[in-house]
Amino acid sequence: MREQVNQVKNTDMCDVDCYNEEVVKKIRPQIRRIVGVELIFKALSDATRLKVAYALTLEDELCVCDVANIIRSSNATASHHLRTLKNMNIAKKRREGKRIFYSLADEHIHQLVNIALAHGEEDEHE
Repeated sequence: MREQVNQVKNTDMCDVDCYNEEVVKKIRPQIRRIVGVELIFKALSDATRLKVAYALTLEDELCVCDVANIIRSSNATASHHLRTLKNMNIAKKRREGKRIFYSLADEHIHQLVNIALAHGEEDEHE
């Protein structure tokens, strides 16, 4: 049995150390560009924050209390998630009197959420 497990694990490995050294040398320096990007995906990996971000793709901006109602949470919980998204540069806020409104930080976040949604829906239909 142990032998079969080892055989399955090794099927996803290459039989050489490097297949295309030229491609590796070309791509490796460009990997530095993604430093910090993992924080966006980390923030959006939380189901509640992803729902909040998605809601913000459907409206230009939302009040904290409306977000709380949309995600069926308390204002404190909604505020916590919105503040996290703001701290990760995914959302921005503006104050109007005692109300705080949030919107997506930029069009890239809007596109990212919609692309992820389209990809998820594509997987559901296959």
